[in-house]
Amino acid sequence: MNKEIVYSMNTAYRGEYTIYGYSFGSGEKAACIIGALRGNEYQQLYISSLMSKKLYDLETRGSIVAGKRILLIPSLNYSSMNMGQKYWISDNADLNRAFPGNPEGQAVSRIADAVLSYTDGYAYGIQFASFYMEGQFIPHVRMMETGRQSNSLANLFGMQYVLTAEPRAYDRATLNYNWQMNGTEAFSIYSGATERIDEVSANNAVSAVLRFLTRMGIIRYNCHAGYISTVLDEEELLSIRSDKAGGFFRRLAGPGDEVTRGDIIANIVNPMTGDVKSQIYAPTDGIIFFAEEAPMVYQNSVIFKMIRRLHN
Repeated sequence: MNKEIVYSMNTAYRGEYTIYGYSFGSGEKAACIIGALRGNEYQQLYISSLMSKKLYDLETRGSIVAGKRILLIPSLNYSSMNMGQKYWISDNADLNRAFPGNPEGQAVSRIADAVLSYTDGYAYGIQFASFYMEGQFIPHVRMMETGRQSNSLANLFGMQYVLTAEPRAYDRATLNYNWQMNGTEAFSIYSGATERIDEVSANNAVSAVLRFLTRMGIIRYNCHAGYISTVLDEEELLSIRSDKAGGFFRRLAGPGDEVTRGDIIANIVNPMTGDVKSQIYAPTDGIIFFAEEAPMVYQNSVIFKMIRRLHN
C-alpha cells in the first residue's frame, strides 16, 4: 500500500487541507474507488476503511494481478465530517455538485477539478454514494444513462438491483457523470445507510466490489457469486406519499418487503392525540425499495418507493 497526496490546499481557518489516496498494486490504472464526499457519509467512509484493509491483505498475499493498479480515496470532505456538517464548512457547498470543477474556483470546485484530474485514465470508477432521499433502501448499483453506461458490467457486482437514471441538470455536476464523460466506466454503490453504520450492508458492498474486481481480472479472490441483477429504470419506481396528513410515522413495511395491493404499510399518527390520522395502503403488488425512517413526516411527502410487480 502506498499513501499518496491527491490534492492539498490552504484554507482560511484550518490551515493545510490534504486529501490522501492509497494505491495497491502497480501498472495500468485499473480501478479507482472513492468513499465519502459529504460530511454525513459515515457509512461510506466505514466501507472505504473495510475496503482498504481488504485490499492491503490481498496485496500482501500477492493477489492483485501484476500490472494492475487500484486507487482508493476514502474521503474528499473529512473537514465537514469533523465539524458535524453535511456540506463544505465555509460556504455550505455540496462537493458532489461541483464537478467537473474549476482550478481557480471556490474550494469544492478546486477539489473536484483536482480529483477528476488525478483519477483520469482509470478504466473503472466506483463511488460509495449516499441516496438522494433520507431513509432506508435496498442496496443497489446506480448508473447514469449517458449513452456510455454498461448494464452488463454493472451486473458483475452481483447486487440484487441495478438502477439506471436519466441525468437531471444537477446530475451533470456529480462525480459519476463526469467520470463517464471522461471515459471511465462509472458505478455508484448504494449500501442502504448513510449517517449510521450498517455492518451487514457495509460488508456486502465490499464483497460486491471485490466480486467486480475479480471478474474484471484485477484481483484474484474467491467470492460468492451474488445475485443475477434486475435492471430497473428509476422512473419505474412508484412513489407513495403521505397524502394530506402529517404526523408521527409508524412504518409497517420496510425495504425488501413484498406487499400486496391494499396492504396497510404505514400509519400517520396525530402527535397531539395519538389517533391514527391516515392509513397508507400499497397501491399495487410489489416490493418496497425505499422507506422513510424519520419519526415524523409532513403532508404530501414521499414516504415509500415501490418496485411494481409485473404479472404475466
